[in-house]
Amino acid sequence: MLGWFRRLLPREDRFFELFERHSRTVVGGAEALEQLLQGRDIDRWCQTIVDLEDKADGITAEVLLAVRRSFITPFDRGDIKDLIQSMDDAIDTMHKAVKTVKLFEMTEFDPLMREMGSVIVEAARLVAEAIPLLGKVGANAARLNAIAEEVMRVEGRADDLHEQGLKDLFKRHGRSDPMAYLIGSEIYGQLEKVVDRFEDVANEISGIAIENV
Repeated sequence: MLGWFRRLLPREDRFFELFERHSRTVVGGAEALEQLLQGRDIDRWCQTIVDLEDKADGITAEVLLAVRRSFITPFDRGDIKDLIQSMDDAIDTMHKAVKTVKLFEMTEFDPLMREMGSVIVEAARLVAEAIPLLGKVGANAARLNAIAEEVMRVEGRADDLHEQGLKDLFKRHGRSDPMAYLIGSEIYGQLEKVVDRFEDVANEISGIAIENV
C-alpha cells in the first residue's frame, strides 16, 4: 500500500528534470534577446521571449507544486523554491526588457547594448551548465562554485558595459535629445537587471553547494 502511494508522489529526480527544462527556456530567452538587439526581426524575437517566459512560469509552478507534494526533496525545500524563483526572475526580467523595447518602438540598438546581449547569453549558459551538476552536488561542488564565480565576473563586465553605455549616450544625446538619452538609459538598465538576476541564481547555486557538501 505504501509503495503504491509513494509512486503517486513526485520523484526526487523530477526536480532536476524541471530545473533543466527551465534552464533551457532561460537560455532560449537569452539567445532571443541577443538576436533582438541586432535590430532584425524584432517582433519575432519579442514574441519568442514572451512565449518562453510563459513556458518558464508553467515549469516554476510545477516545481512549487512538487515541493508541496514531496516527502523527500533533493535538498532543502526553501532552497528549491529560491532557486527556481531566481531562475524565473531572470526570464521575467527579459520580458520586462521586451516591454520596454515595444513601448518605445526601438528598432536600433547601441553596440554596447548588443555586447550586453552576448554577456546575458554567457551568463545563461553558465547557469544551464550548473543545473545538472546539482544532481550530485557533493561531487560537483568545486565546479559549481567555479561557475558561480564565473557568473560574478560576467556580471562585473555587464556593470562596466552599462556604465560606459550611459556615458556614451550622454555624450551623444544628453543635451541635444534628452528623450533619446532617457530611452537608451532605460534599455541599458533593463539589460543590466537581467545579468543581476543571473547573479542571484549563481548565489543560490553557491549556497546549495556549500550547504550540501
